[in-house]
Amino acid sequence: MTNSRLPECGVARFLTLLNGPWATLIVRELLHGPRRFTELRAALPGISPHTLTSRLRQFETHGIVTRTAYAQIPPRVEYRLTPLGEGLHDVLNAMAAWAVTVPDARSDVIGDTEAASS
Repeated sequence: MTNSRLPECGVARFLTLLNGPWATLIVRELLHGPRRFTELRAALPGISPHTLTSRLRQFETHGIVTRTAYAQIPPRVEYRLTPLGEGLHDVLNAMAAWAVTVPDARSDVIGDTEAASS
């Protein structure tokens, strides 16, 4: 996201800030408390370092996450949600509650669709 101006519509704004499949999963991990970069990578198998860095920077720019660097050897950096970011707790809970109500795809529906198109 190169433009720092966010959409006016709340849903569009949310989707802009939490774009891509990794964004909400990163927030989910940070809801458990501060995490180091390596801890986030371990909790999110398959995420690339580039994607994780990009999302964390985006969150930091918009005040969702704070980054704290500790002056020690080896260097240590922690990411934590700001109060604004912690406000996503209820949103993610609502998403999870809704998602479990969606039934798995029924194979008989797929078969009926294929039969009807023949």
